[in-house]
Amino acid sequence: MREHAPAVLGVLARRCGSFDDAEDAVQEALLAAHLHWPVDGVPDNPRGWLLQTASRKLIDAIRGEQARRRREELVSRLDRPVDAYPADDTLAVLMMCCHPDLPPSSQVALTLRAAGGLTTAEIAAAFLVPEATMAQRISRAKQKLRGRPFGPSTDLTSLRRVLYLIFNEGYAVSAGRTLHRVELSAEAIRLARRISHVDAESAALLALMLLTDARRPARTSVDGDLIPLEEQDRALWNRNLIVEGIGIFDAVAGTGTVGEYQLQAAIAALHCRAPTFETTDWPQIAALYGLLARVTGNPVVSLNRAVAVAMSDGPAAGLALLDDLGDQLAGNHRLDAVRAHLHEQAGDPSTAARLYAAAAARTSSLPERRYLTMRAARLRR
Repeated sequence: MREHAPAVLGVLARRCGSFDDAEDAVQEALLAAHLHWPVDGVPDNPRGWLLQTASRKLIDAIRGEQARRRREELVSRLDRPVDAYPADDTLAVLMMCCHPDLPPSSQVALTLRAAGGLTTAEIAAAFLVPEATMAQRISRAKQKLRGRPFGPSTDLTSLRRVLYLIFNEGYAVSAGRTLHRVELSAEAIRLARRISHVDAESAALLALMLLTDARRPARTSVDGDLIPLEEQDRALWNRNLIVEGIGIFDAVAGTGTVGEYQLQAAIAALHCRAPTFETTDWPQIAALYGLLARVTGNPVVSLNRAVAVAMSDGPAAGLALLDDLGDQLAGNHRLDAVRAHLHEQAGDPSTAARLYAAAAARTSSLPERRYLTMRAARLRR
């Protein structure tokens, strides 16, 4: 159902010209599919079943709400054979969900609802907000899209950003008891595959997700504790994802305008190609982070660059780069965590312990808090 829902939504939105009405009808059809499809299989033509059911739901809604002339006009357009629209409008649906008029939080929510097939309750649970709040967010987003022309755009910037936000929230959960929400990162990867053919940056985004997700099995212990990169068992990394990700990246590397996702994918590929932590090409990673910082202006990128510089040129060089980030990352636990790590490498355990404790107090992720607290306690012995 998740595979076919965006295409069905695209057909309906194109037919009736109303994204929010079409999305409601598709949700009704998905509900009907849950109730009527056999437990051990699917209809012979699941896309046709969903399209026909959603069309009927939309016709019923129009008949109940629209004036007679408007109703008959739309019904005549909707009452067509299910195979009359062979084009796949999934990309247009994704881009509508990420319309620049919507705030990022609404873009993420609507993408997961309309294109990802997640229920409102599932999305609310993933982002730790009440279901009513998420429902209101989605409703407001659809209302804001009313009257906007439906169709694909040539600019995928917002869409790529939203998919990467969804992936990151699944790969490194920002709050709560778990470190991963696999269903979110998997959904981001699935949707990224749908746009990876469009341009080099979109392909690089998919490569980045695959290469990052490949390392997930080694990030936590059996007890759910965080394991840093230098201590991970690389035999647990998913080699199939690494091979696929590197293949995608190598095919597009250096083509077109080199953007942030090509640079990030290049960094991820260097990590995955290194047989050990010690043999990682840290000077090259530091240089790539330098380019990425200029492209994005993101202080978190500069934070990562400081770590790479420390690995290449020593902890003092990394600490020097952190001096300019205090104002930009004030209150961010990652700044204290990186400072603690570099002070530990520099042989200053008391300062490192204090900073680890400060970082632990600021993070909302319980696995990260446990890890940082244990690092502080170990240095105070």
